[in-house]
Order: sequence, then structure tokens, then C-alpha cells
Amino acid sequence: MADWNWNDPALRAVLSLRAGVVGIDGRCGSGKTTLAAALAARLPCRVLHTDDFYLPPAGRRADWQQVPAANMDLERLRREVLLPAQAGQPIMLRAYRCAAGDYAPPVTLPPAPITILEGSYSCHPALRDCYDLTLFVTCPPQEQARRLRVREGERAAAFFARWIPLEEGYFARDEVQAHCNYTITTEEST
Repeated sequence: MADWNWNDPALRAVLSLRAGVVGIDGRCGSGKTTLAAALAARLPCRVLHTDDFYLPPAGRRADWQQVPAANMDLERLRREVLLPAQAGQPIMLRAYRCAAGDYAPPVTLPPAPITILEGSYSCHPALRDCYDLTLFVTCPPQEQARRLRVREGERAAAFFARWIPLEEGYFARDEVQAHCNYTITTEEST
């Protein structure tokens, strides 16, 4: 989103943090990554993405395409990112690269007052106790569809067929939005 309302109570809450861990979850195409980048431009923080914590295909359950978060290594995310962030320690990031099917070389991220984790499943129940503040980002379904068509092109069909139903199942089953401290609804042009 090009113009965030920095007077929004949710954004004021994040900007007022002196230290802590922030989770940004929500619908694909709603603006989670864009929001995290905008916050990073205003805060002394490091931003991490749940996309770096997919499981390699051999580590996934056979039914991972029908079970929300079954393609995610939430245990590794908790152990290698969220717990060190809570303790104010460096993070050794080993990002999983889906296209290559392997892990990128490890990178050490120095301690920062604030750590932001953005992405689908970031506010999963297995991770909820790791945050000082959580945001749920959403947008109207027609806007989500428009954004995904622009962003993903031909790959948008996979989002409509697989990823959106998985996310919606996760949101309903785990009451993600209700467990977040704030909800931000983005509108057109994000």
C-alpha cells in the first residue's frame, strides 16, 4: 500500500514499541509484505518472512495440500527465529528456497530492538506465545483476486484453487483474526 494511515491505532501500536516481536498474518494479497517493509523503513527492526520456512517436499505430510500449515516448518521457525528474537539474540537465518529445493547459505542477522515476522501462518497457535503484538491484514475478496492476478499472472489460478482455501481453513479453524491484537483492512490500489 503506497499510503498507510500512520494514525491507525494498529500502526501506532507497532510504532510505539521500544522492543518486541511483531507477527503479521492475513490473507494472501492483502499487503502483509508491503506493510512489513513500510514498518521497517520507520523502525529499528529486522523483517523475516514465513515463506523462508517451507518444508522440503520430503519433509511434508502426504496430505499437505489439504492441511493448513502442513508445508511449513513451524518448529524450526520458532526455534531459530522467534525464540532468539524474544531473547534479543542474533538470528541464524537458513531460508528454504522453493524453486531450488534447498536452503540458502545461513545468514546471521544481528540483534534488533524489534523483529517483524510476516506471512501466512505467522500467527499459528504453535507460535502465538512468541509475540508482543500481532496484526491481521485483510482486504475485500474482489480486491484480493485483482491483486493476485496482477502479482501472480498465470500462477494466480493456483492461489484460487489451493492456497486461498487452505488459508481460509486455517483462519477459521484457528480463529486467527480473533487472536490478533489488531486487524487492518487494506482497500483498492495496494
